[in-house]
Amino acid sequence: MTEQLHADAAISDPSPSLYNEDLAATAKDRRTWSMWNLAALWASMAICIPTYMLASTLIEEGMSWWQANLTVALGNLIVLIPILLNAHAGVKYGVPFPVFARASFGVFGANIPAMLRAIVACGWFGIQTWIGGWAIYQLLLSIWPNLPAGDPSAVWPGALPFACFMVFWAVTLWFILRGTESIKWMETIAAPFLILVGLALLFWAVHQAKGWGPMLNQPGQFKTPGEFFKVFVPGLTAMVGFWATLSLNIPDFTRFARSQRDQIIGQALGLPTTMTLFAFIGSAVTSATIVIYGKAIWDPVLLVGHIGGPAITILAIVTLAVATLSTNIAANVVSPANDFSNLAPKHISFRTGGIITAIIGILIMPWRLYSDPKGYIFTWLVGYSALLGPIGGILICDYFVIRAKVLNLRALYRTDGEYRYEKGYNLRAMIALGLAILPNVPGFVITLTGGEENIWTSIYYYAWFNGFILAFLLYYMLMKLFPPREAGQSPCA
Repeated sequence: MTEQLHADAAISDPSPSLYNEDLAATAKDRRTWSMWNLAALWASMAICIPTYMLASTLIEEGMSWWQANLTVALGNLIVLIPILLNAHAGVKYGVPFPVFARASFGVFGANIPAMLRAIVACGWFGIQTWIGGWAIYQLLLSIWPNLPAGDPSAVWPGALPFACFMVFWAVTLWFILRGTESIKWMETIAAPFLILVGLALLFWAVHQAKGWGPMLNQPGQFKTPGEFFKVFVPGLTAMVGFWATLSLNIPDFTRFARSQRDQIIGQALGLPTTMTLFAFIGSAVTSATIVIYGKAIWDPVLLVGHIGGPAITILAIVTLAVATLSTNIAANVVSPANDFSNLAPKHISFRTGGIITAIIGILIMPWRLYSDPKGYIFTWLVGYSALLGPIGGILICDYFVIRAKVLNLRALYRTDGEYRYEKGYNLRAMIALGLAILPNVPGFVITLTGGEENIWTSIYYYAWFNGFILAFLLYYMLMKLFPPREAGQSPCA
C-alpha cells in the first residue's frame, strides 16, 4: 500500500469522542506544502528574539563567541533528528500529533503527552506575545519618552505595557481564527524579510562599532574543562529543549507536506542554518553594543530604543513584531489548538483550542518568565525538556521499532480498535514516561530553589537526553515483555 493511500483512506464510522474535521487525516488536495514552504516555516520560527538571545546568554556565562555559537549549532543538529523522525508519520498518514500519539499512548492516553506539550506551548505563547507587546511599548516610549515606565519582573507590569501586550494578543488571536492556511502564507512572506533585516542589523552594528566588539574578541573564561562542561552541558540541553516542543508536534505541519523528500530537505535547510545564523547575529550585535553604548544590550527590543530616529525605530519594531508573530502562531498555537481539540473533539475545534491557548497565555504572567534571561535558558528550557524528551523517545520507539512505520489509520479514530489497550490507555507508555521523568525531578527542584549542585543536578543537566534514552529503552522492554492483546491484529484494517 502506498503512503498516499494510507493518508487518503476513508475513516469509516469514527468514534465521535476521537474525531472532528480538524483532527481528521489530511486529504490529498490539501497536501500542498513544498520543501520551500517547510524551510520558510522554520526560518520564520527560528528568527525571533529568544533565538537572538541564546548565544549572548551563553557568552555571559563564560563561553567564547565560537563556543556559544557551536553549542547552538550542535543542539539544533541533534534536535533535527527526532524532528525528522516524528515528521515521517505526518507525511505518511496525514495525522496531527495528538492522533499520532494514540498509537503509542492509547486513544485516550494520548491526551497526557498532548497536554504536557500544550502546557509548554501556552507558556511559550505567553512569552512571545509579551515580547510583541513589549516591542509596541518601546515604540511608543521612543516617541513619547515621558510615558510611565513598566516593570516586567513585577506581578503587574504596568498599565501601558499590559495594554500593548493585549493589543499584540488580539492580533495573534485574529490569525488563530483565520486557520492554518493563514499561517502558511505568513511564514512564506516573513522568512526572507526577516533574514534580510537580521543581516542589515548585523552590518549596522559592525559598522558602528568599527569591528565586532570585545565579546567576540575575548576568549572563554573557563580555566578547566570541568568549568566549561558545567555550562556547556545544560546549555546544549537547553538548545535541544528550545525545539523539543516541535520535535513532538511536527506532524501538525508535515501532514500538509507533499512528500517525505519535501519534509526532510525543507526542514534540514530551514532549522539548523537559520538558528545558527540568527544566534550569531545576536551575539555579534550584543558584542558591538558594548563599544557603541558602553554596555551590553542583549534584548533587541531595548536596543531599538537606543538606535534613535523614528523611521528606523518603526522599521525595527515592525520587524520584531513580524518575527514574534510568525514564530508565535506556528510554534505555539497550532499544537495546543490540536491538543485541546483532542480532549473533546465534539466540543473543541482547532479555533476553540487556539482561544484556550491564548487565554492561558495571559494567566501565566509571561512578563515574569521573560524578565530573567538566565532563568529562562537554564530553568525554563532545560526544565520542560525533562518532560518532552521521554515523550519523544516513546513516540519514536513505537513508530520505528515496534511498528516499523505501519499504523492502522482507522483504529486511530476508534475507541474499540487496536489502540484501545487498557480502556484507552497504554499503561506501558505511562510507566515508561513516569520512570523516565523521575530522575530529573530532584535536579529540577534544586535548580529552581537555588540549592547546591550535586549528583542530581548533574543528571538534570542532561534532562532531555537521559529522558529520551531511558523512555525509549523502557517502552521497548515493556512492549516486548507485556505485549498488548491487539498487537497481533492486521495493521491495515
